[in-house]
Amino acid sequence: MIKVKQLPRRQRYRQALLMLSLLLFPVTLYYFSPMLILQGASEGIINASFIVFGLMFLSSLFVGRLWCGWACPAGALQEFGQPINNKRTPGGKFNWIKWMIWVPWIVLIVALAMSAGGYHTVNPLYQLETGATLALPLDGGSPPWFMIYYIILALFLGLAVVFGRRASCHSICWMAPFMILGRWLRNRGRWPSLRLVAEADKCTHCQTCSRGCPMSLDVHTMVQRMDMEDSECILCGTCVDGCSKNAIRFTFSAGR
Repeated sequence: MIKVKQLPRRQRYRQALLMLSLLLFPVTLYYFSPMLILQGASEGIINASFIVFGLMFLSSLFVGRLWCGWACPAGALQEFGQPINNKRTPGGKFNWIKWMIWVPWIVLIVALAMSAGGYHTVNPLYQLETGATLALPLDGGSPPWFMIYYIILALFLGLAVVFGRRASCHSICWMAPFMILGRWLRNRGRWPSLRLVAEADKCTHCQTCSRGCPMSLDVHTMVQRMDMEDSECILCGTCVDGCSKNAIRFTFSAGR
């Protein structure tokens, strides 16, 4: 009989949350839309995507990129596709791409909002009257939601299949910069927040932490220097649960 190795309990919970977020993606798709926030800005309307991106930034001040590791539907798609290509992604070669996407996009949002005289209305259901993406009526003025849905699935999963683990998180994700900036501010402010800490003297150099990291980080080196801060860390806890010597752990503290 073939024995299947059971995931640690925390990772089972994490995978379950990721699965739930992916199943709900046809409902929540437009809440993460980079285009809907542009349309809202052109009319001076704070809409659902504006609120969601704002909450991502605010949450990152205290929990870093926890969203990416535990609840992002695009992240879930890539992790569930990992058996197709489990190769480590050379993140450093791709990390700059998302900033090349994000900065002009933010500039355009600001420009459109200014041209509309600033934000003057809050409407979370702007172009989402039903509250669910899959319930939006079809019209001839824009692509149907399910076409956009399948394009996004193909893009995020395709990059992961071609380049390796969570390649899209490293390269094209327009949500990650909000949380990276939030964590950068947290590190400068040094207020209590969720983070990882390491004890190098407990490490046996087995490299399990680096091999298992879904973001392809050199976790072993981070442990040796006892500095677990990396802008691409998504606080998934895979390294924590994979270390038999408890050399890495979660903490809610102000850091050093």
